[in-house]
Amino acid sequence: MVILTLNCGSSSAKYQVYDWNKKEVLATGVVERVGAEGSCITHKAKGKKTETASPCPTHKEAIELIIKMLTDKDVGVIDDMGVIEAVGHRVLHGGDKFTKSVIITKEVLETFRSVQDLGPLHNPANIMGIEAAQKVLPNVPHCAIMDTAWHQTMDEVAFMYAVPREWYTKYSARRYGFHGTSFLYTSKRAAVLLGKKPSETNLIICHIGNGASVCAVKNGVCYDTSMGITPLEGLVMGTRCGDLDPALPFYIMRKTGMSADEMDKALNKKSGLLGITDGKFSDDRDIEQGAAQGDKLCQLAIDMRCFRLKKYIGAYKAILGRVDAIVFTAGVGERGPVTRAASLEGLEEIGIKLDAQKNEWSFGGNAETCISADDSPTKVFVIPTDEELVMTEDAYALTKGTYDVHTNFTYSFQDPNYVNKAREEGFKADLVKRPNMAKIVAKPPMGK
Repeated sequence: MVILTLNCGSSSAKYQVYDWNKKEVLATGVVERVGAEGSCITHKAKGKKTETASPCPTHKEAIELIIKMLTDKDVGVIDDMGVIEAVGHRVLHGGDKFTKSVIITKEVLETFRSVQDLGPLHNPANIMGIEAAQKVLPNVPHCAIMDTAWHQTMDEVAFMYAVPREWYTKYSARRYGFHGTSFLYTSKRAAVLLGKKPSETNLIICHIGNGASVCAVKNGVCYDTSMGITPLEGLVMGTRCGDLDPALPFYIMRKTGMSADEMDKALNKKSGLLGITDGKFSDDRDIEQGAAQGDKLCQLAIDMRCFRLKKYIGAYKAILGRVDAIVFTAGVGERGPVTRAASLEGLEEIGIKLDAQKNEWSFGGNAETCISADDSPTKVFVIPTDEELVMTEDAYALTKGTYDVHTNFTYSFQDPNYVNKAREEGFKADLVKRPNMAKIVAKPPMGK
């Protein structure tokens, strides 16, 4: 059985093709600049990368381009689309309507439309991608995997805002949280590495990339999270501001005459690390390089991001009490020793002790590592996320009728003997440049 997963953004369409029987990834790729000039596809398969320019005025053409690449006689991985038996779609916002992944029906699509005001930058693109894929692949089940579903275990005390009650009852204004698929994967893997059942595990998971959020996991489920009604709340991100005084936008709008749409763009696209560095950088690599060369704004950006992250870690330690592990994941979390070190500095008094050398050794997206000191009461793990695998397994189980909410469902990666073949090969290559990583690979306790 071959499963296709799609993640359609406002101007992009990412994809992965997975052979369920062989348990291996056949191809990955992305179509960029959908709806604009210069659209192109980057396709990775058979150890090769292929880049091809092709007009994609809508997501329909993008999906057709993906299919053309997948079936190409030279770089393709399947003979025809008939071998694909299911499609998994990532959907940013399901509101409070879904607690788990679902097979997409007309009613489900209408629900996505009804809540798209909650995710105006992402949900319309998600819906367009689903409809385009359904037209091209009309005879296979299409499944929705929602970022918000994981967070539906939060209690009212965590998800409600202290605003007029009717804002919630009439307009669904509450905290929803995002990065749920990543949190699901890394929480299950952390439980394996701890040798514990997920239901016995308390974690603080830091998903740090261009977008970033923290999740407090209590007894294996989401207890609180840093993002809110949209992905704007919480941490300092690449171009998003994160937490701020709600009066600040009104103050600037009165001073400058900015419209609501202009303010929305400024907070989402021109703030965060980009705003701190005066519009120069939003990528951590550029910022760390700038800081090393003496750029004070770059250093300020690093300090502010890590200061905010540390505050959330401390706060979540307070509400959880016992914390079994801190988990870092996503691009910066997996490859950012500077960020990891600064955000955990000084937390020894609350049982979180980083090993500086192990932290420096851990770099890359292929191995799970333990970077805490040997005598640290709380473990610190770096766990590369795998949202695509969660999407694939959910889609497979939905088509077979075996799927359930994650607390009643067991994923393949919860097996202590689970191996990601592609990452295993990638880690061998990593060791050529970073041989010391072999010393810090995290493994489940013996006998578990």
